Amino acid sequence: MLSNAEIAAAGLADWRKLGQALHARYAVADLAAGARLVAAVADAAAAAGAEPRVSVTRGHVDLRLVSHDATYRDEEGVEHVVEWVTRRDVDLARRITGLAEEQGAVAEPAGITAIELALDTARSGLLAPVWAALLTGSTDAVGLGSTSDDVRDATGQVPGLWFQRTDPHDEPRQRFHLDVWVAPEVAEQRIAAAVAAGGIVVDDSQAPSYTVLADADGNKACVCTSLPPASGS
Repeated sequence: MLSNAEIAAAGLADWRKLGQALHARYAVADLAAGARLVAAVADAAAAAGAEPRVSVTRGHVDLRLVSHDATYRDEEGVEHVVEWVTRRDVDLARRITGLAEEQGAVAEPAGITAIELALDTARSGLLAPVWAALLTGSTDAVGLGSTSDDVRDATGQVPGLWFQRTDPHDEPRQRFHLDVWVAPEVAEQRIAAAVAAGGIVVDDSQAPSYTVLADADGNKACVCTSLPPASGS
């Protein structure tokens, strides 16, 4: 595993770390140009032993890089295999940047967005299998690439679901919220757009790591980046 600071120090101009993975978006002339870029990426990925997630539309190629065999060592020194960015991903990202430049594809990091679902609960172990079955059709998705009860779809068809631990409670309250991951340079713009549309900033004490917003009915969401809080906490 590479830390967020190590990933930032790598200077990947085209790429942003959102959640667990590196993401890039390239503007291409048309679908044929996108297909040519994907073919080149596929060859580079095969040589690197990596499996990037690729989405192609007429105007864009979206890429996601993450290692499924990253090593995490917990406080007791026990090693766990998790999904996270490794040196292999950083090296491949640089290679893809070069391929995109050769083909005239234009990086659009400000256009990258990734969505995660977050559920507040004191009983993640009980709830996770239910949501895994609902979202992916199998409880195998519980803890996939994680040391917690996170639900992650191996095929990438649905957003990941993680559980925010809370104290047990009986009173009605919001349980679900969206985590909207964006490139750090876009966060303020995204927050401002939400506020201009009627949203309210509820808590920005952890910005730019995350800022909590709410709509007029009090439904909350977080705008997240890979940067630490400005307060250093």
